[in-house]
Order: sequence, then structure tokens, then C-alpha cells
Amino acid sequence: MTDTARTEAGGGQAAGTGRVRPAGDAALLLDCADLDEVLGLAEALRRARAEGRPGLDDITEVVPAARTLLVGTVSGRSGSDRLRRELERLEPVTPDETDARHHEIPVRYDGEDLGEVAELLGITPDEVIARHTGSRYTVAFAGFAPGFAYLTGGHPSLDVPRRQTPRTRIPAGAVGLAGTFSGIYPRESPGGWQLLGRTDVPLWDETRDLPALLQPGDTVRFVATDASAPPASDPADREIPAGPGTPRGAGALRIEVPGLRPLIQDAGRPGHADIGVPPSGALDAPSLREANRLVGNDPHAPALELTLGGFRATAAGILAAALTGAPTPITITRADGETEHISDMRAFALHDGDALDIGVPATGMRSYLALRGGIAAPRVLGSAATDTLSGLGPAPLAAGDELQTGPPPMTAAGHPQLWPTMPGETLDVPVVMGPREDWFTADSRTRLLEQPWRITPESDRVGMRLEGETPLERAIAGELPSEGTVTGALQVPPSGLPVLFLNDRPVTGGYPVIAVVRGRALPLLAQARPGTLLRFYADG
Repeated sequence: MTDTARTEAGGGQAAGTGRVRPAGDAALLLDCADLDEVLGLAEALRRARAEGRPGLDDITEVVPAARTLLVGTVSGRSGSDRLRRELERLEPVTPDETDARHHEIPVRYDGEDLGEVAELLGITPDEVIARHTGSRYTVAFAGFAPGFAYLTGGHPSLDVPRRQTPRTRIPAGAVGLAGTFSGIYPRESPGGWQLLGRTDVPLWDETRDLPALLQPGDTVRFVATDASAPPASDPADREIPAGPGTPRGAGALRIEVPGLRPLIQDAGRPGHADIGVPPSGALDAPSLREANRLVGNDPHAPALELTLGGFRATAAGILAAALTGAPTPITITRADGETEHISDMRAFALHDGDALDIGVPATGMRSYLALRGGIAAPRVLGSAATDTLSGLGPAPLAAGDELQTGPPPMTAAGHPQLWPTMPGETLDVPVVMGPREDWFTADSRTRLLEQPWRITPESDRVGMRLEGETPLERAIAGELPSEGTVTGALQVPPSGLPVLFLNDRPVTGGYPVIAVVRGRALPLLAQARPGTLLRFYADG
């Protein structure tokens, strides 16, 4: 959804209106003078939380970036005066290097941009390699993708701009430069870094205790090798065994017609942005919880997220199921040919050979199909959610896939409910201004709230692309260093047309965020179809 080169790294000096800025109702952004202060404040905050300092109980995660520290909080707690005071009084401390791990990364220096980098610096390719291998790097922070680490501390001359036109495909294991940072692409993706070579060392592996090889504070030295190493394996291609963590129940659901990209979703994997992992999870979380309640599951058990219905499946064994979210016609064709229609949100039984047809909802966007016992699926960082940006979790489902249920719960099914009201043609959306509203003209800040914004068909789980009659204009023309993002952020690229980040968003971004949607509005936004007009209003 965002320009990858800008998402990966940024430069320039951000304008500031104070050290602590609001970033919605579940995060605060701390402005810092430089990367050293970022890392010092992150370490100070880590120690203070470990000591149990009062006022920091509501913090859920800490995400360092180039010149900012994003502090995630319990929903609704970012406005706490006590928390703000504690953050304002923080003083940076020197990180303890005794616990840092050291990594030697073998690199075959045959990158497409090695010659161009040498020309930019006025030296030979061999000298570029000597300078890249002659320094010890430190993992400053993570972002862009799971396992992608921003490495700092290289030779001072290795400061090169990103490519003017990002590549659409960079292979897993590519080693590159952007500004003063070095980095390694953990999986195949687009990108704008200058490529020096490649390594076959896996940067991300869900089967490890620490999936990300490079952790903040670790040190790295690159070692040149002439060996003809095979390309690094892409984590997206690695099959994760179900293992003992995904016990199976007796029933299953075999997909005949998948519809529009059905996904397994649960409560997601929040709290891992510091290693480049988005939260993911069900976009309409209340509907997921309601579907699970109806069949007696844990509220966060894995279920199917269906977009605009069009789904057909056949039961193998005996199942209990429920559908919530967008009001959708449900037809059950029994094995003996009889049909049954479900007209509300309730638990219903499926017997061996029964066919389940889920039609297209008249209103709304997403429905949630829960099976009693939940869907048995492998976990990554404790979650079975499919992350469409980073590729974590199960692959999107297709015809012929069979969904096994987990062991049945001991709780009873819930009472039936009426379908909820879905968004109409216009939806009023509360926002908290900032953290970078000062990067926009006064007219544009007013325009954000007074002009309607239409959801475009290019929207997905990463974010909603919006269009309006008059784009927003910047007051500051410089580049914004990459900084942590949050779900609900309204990030504004050079086009002036906002992108509203959703659950599969990148964890860092290089465009200014003018405002952040209140958390309570996100489930309803998940049900808003392309063409819906959004009217933002300031709410605190």
C-alpha cells in the first residue's frame, strides 16, 4: 500500500511540536535528536518497566525507529497524563552490551548495484566491499518486514541514496544500503535499497524460539565469500508443521468454492512491531468474538474471514458453526436433499455430507465463520492469523482445502442474535489529530475534516486508499525519517491522498501521519465497502 522505498528508510529532519506526540488512542510518539537518543531512551524505558516504575503499566510495546520511539499502550490509555509525565522525564542511558549477540554474515558480493555504489562514492567495487566488511554493525531497530533489521555503525563513507525507482522484486537474502543503514531482505519483496550482494543465512524462521535472527542491540559483521551460495530460502515458501500445538477435532469443512480470498484470522499477534511484525488478526474483531461465542469457543479462536461471501463448503463429520459480521444469506443443503435457511446470527449444525452456501451480503464487507473447536492451524508468535503483507500465518484458502476443527470446548453455545447494522453510504469517523499534522498546511488540516473521502477499490487488509476532491498539501517539503506506525493511521504520500492503515500495515512508514482513527471506529470501517464516503471529525 505504501511506496516500499519510503517505508524502508528515510532521511531529513522532522519538525517537532514537543517530545511526546499523540498517535491515536493507543500510542504515543517520542521525538528524539538522533538514533543514539532513540536507543538510549528505549533502554531507559526497558529498565524502568523491568523495575516496575509506576505510571508505565499501560505500555504494551516499544518500537524504536530512526529518530522516534513509538510507545504502544492499552487502548484508550495514550492520553494518560501520568504516562506522558513519565515519558517526558526519561533520560537516555547506554544500552548494556553484555547480553548482545554477535553474528557473522557471509555475503557473496555480486549485487546489481555494487558498481553504481562504487561510482557514487568515487572508489572501486573492491573498496566498497572492504569498507562494508571492515566495520562492526549494530542492530538499531526493525521494520518494513518480519526479520528486517536496520544496521548502523558502518564505514562513514557508505552513505548512498535509495534507488530513484524501487525494484518490484528483490530476492530473499539480498544485502543492501540505504542512507547510512545496511540491511538484509528476509524474504522476496519490492524495495529501493542499493544491492551489494546476497547471503543464504535465514533472517526469519518461525520454528526458532526467536524467529528474527537479528535482535535490537545485536552486533553484525559481514564476511566476503567467493562460494557459490544458493539463494536464501524465502520464509513465505517454508511449510510450518502443525505439530503438537494444533490438536485436531473430529470434524472438518472442505472448501468447494472459496469466494474472494478467504483467510484464517484470530486476535492477531500484537506486540511484535519491534521485530517487524504487524498485528494482523480479524479486521472486525467484535464479529470474530461473537462468532466464537455463538459456538462456545474461546473469543479469539481462529475462524474464517470471508470478504463479500460467495463461499461454499461441504462438511466431513459433524460440525457446529456460526456466521457473524455482514448480514449474509446462509443455505444448508442436507445430504438427503432438504434445504435450510439461516436468517440471523446463531449456531447451526452440519452433518456429514451437508453443503454450506454463504451468499453475498446485501450490506457490509466481511463475515466471520466460526467452527466449534476453532480451526486447527499452526501458530506463528502465538497466532494463526494470515498476514497478507508479511506472509506470516496460513496461506489464503483455495478450493479443495480442508479445515480441521480443534478439540470441542466445554462451554455451551450462545444465544442467537440479530444481524448488526452495517455502514451506509456515508460514515462519520472519529480521529485524533497527529502525530505529524504540523507537516501539513492549515488549510489541509481543515480539509481533512471538512471534505468527504471516498474508499477506493484498491483497498485491502493493509490499508484503505482514499480519494477526495482536493488532495492534502504539505507545509514541510523534506523527508520524514522512518517511524513506527499504528493501525488507524492516516498516512499521506506525495499524492496528498491519505491511506488509512489497517491490521496488516507495515510497522514503520516514511510518510507523515496527519491523524489516527479512534480504535472504536475500526470494526465498522472494516465493513465499509469501496465507494463509501468517510467524514472524519476530531475527537480529542
